[in-house]
Amino acid sequence: MLTSQRKQLILDALQRDGQVIAKNLSAEFDVSEDTVRRDLRELAAEGRLQRVHGGALPSSPAAADLAGRERIEPASKAAIGRAAAAMIAPGQIAFVDGGTTAVQLVRHLPLDLRATIVTHSPVVAVELAAYRDIEVIVIGGRLFRHSMVNVGAAAIEALSHIRADLYFMGVTGVHPQAGLSTGDMEEAYVKRALVEHAAETIVLASAEKLNAASAYRIADLAAVSTIVVERETPAALTAPFEALGVAISRA
Repeated sequence: MLTSQRKQLILDALQRDGQVIAKNLSAEFDVSEDTVRRDLRELAAEGRLQRVHGGALPSSPAAADLAGRERIEPASKAAIGRAAAAMIAPGQIAFVDGGTTAVQLVRHLPLDLRATIVTHSPVVAVELAAYRDIEVIVIGGRLFRHSMVNVGAAAIEALSHIRADLYFMGVTGVHPQAGLSTGDMEEAYVKRALVEHAAETIVLASAEKLNAASAYRIADLAAVSTIVVERETPAALTAPFEALGVAISRA
């Protein structure tokens, strides 16, 4: 079997099963585990999968920068943002993450909503400027230009003094076993702090993020109460999360 054929079979198995085990692939292809691990390394270097101990998981295609992500499923993100916006009740304090879906969330807030939005995203903060009855708290820190969010020790310290009712989280990967993940270590630390200081975490996830993983883990799925997905998201993608007790809200 050619290397290219073997790699395609690995990608097919990832798409079908949501993960691959190096030992099993070695037996299936009748090659050494070292050969399989080399294939996985090369596919990971191409951004085709995410290596984990003993095998690999599907890699999230949502790792582009903010401008690139704006071109991925804009209608889906608008629907998810609209549904998430409706979850904020008057008087609540909500953490809103950075990212294109978070921007859609704040664009769909009622103009007369009285609430407090805390964000480490300058882009989200600017979107909220027209909402006169929303108190906007911007968390500072070092600007991570790839995602246009503030990160670092200063951001985590500021968040430690706030308790929110809700946290609307953006991720690049949501996987039943690997949990929640993103593509930058410092961004993962900030998201973890947001989870710890919110009573409820709601994940905003377009279909390409489900059953995928990125390099830096944020938290287990146990930290999540609800995942908001587009209405047409296949049941096969959401069933593993419902089996784990996570509510699925279809936008």
